[in-house]
Amino acid sequence: MTQLVHTTESTIVPIERKIYTAKALTTDALGGPSMTKFARSTTIRYVFFGLLVIAPNSWTQQRAPILEQIAKTYGLDSYGQVEAIRYTWNAQFPGVNVSRTWVWEPKANRVSFEGKNKEGKPVKVSYNRSELNSQPDAVKNDIDPGFINDNYWLMFPFHAAWDKSATVTDQGMKKLPIGAGSAKLVSVKYPNEGGYTPGDTWDLYVGKDNRVVQFIYHRGGPKKPSLVKATWTGYKMAGPVLISTEHRGTADGAPLHLFITDVSVKLAGSDAWVKAQ
Repeated sequence: MTQLVHTTESTIVPIERKIYTAKALTTDALGGPSMTKFARSTTIRYVFFGLLVIAPNSWTQQRAPILEQIAKTYGLDSYGQVEAIRYTWNAQFPGVNVSRTWVWEPKANRVSFEGKNKEGKPVKVSYNRSELNSQPDAVKNDIDPGFINDNYWLMFPFHAAWDKSATVTDQGMKKLPIGAGSAKLVSVKYPNEGGYTPGDTWDLYVGKDNRVVQFIYHRGGPKKPSLVKATWTGYKMAGPVLISTEHRGTADGAPLHLFITDVSVKLAGSDAWVKAQ
């Protein structure tokens, strides 16, 4: 799930997220629940969170009804209106400052990236995710895993709702992990087998308005960091989609700042970009 930047060369300690899929690659147009059928990546780099993919129905686990309520609060029912979404994902950790800009066209399964490679050189590339196997290694092993990660931060409530492999439990009101106050704890736990890091758990702290206010990530395996705490603030509406753009907290006690900027969407029937506000 999580990777934390730890060098001045913008590398990130691997904490790969398990990715479930019925196929190694999918050609489904991304829209509605099928949007989460992302290609399986065997190498996850530059990742704070890896994206979750819908598992076969036979993997369906216990799921508290509140998870769907949360996803609807973020615009799940209206997401089909989105033709494209544009955003810049930024991560700051001691000694590191990383920014990556994306344009995602979910129905066309097309991704455009602008940022820097591991050597710090500017990179611009566009590719179709249904044709990932034919892409250069840099796209398959670095850029696409980065896209998976950043999109997961951008749209976490949707992906959590779409992924049927996780057990979701409503644990009632609990004290917030950062600062004072309390919120409803909704725990999302993944199976203890399969994927890169079996047994990962996301504890979502949800307010009365069904918005995530904070979360804790517990890593299932022995790699570090094993515990990440962060806020969910800076909420903006990008067309029909609600997005948290500001995350501050710690990873195994070290300060973490992750933020998403320049968010805008292009809606069905229009060529104009609508800026999040």
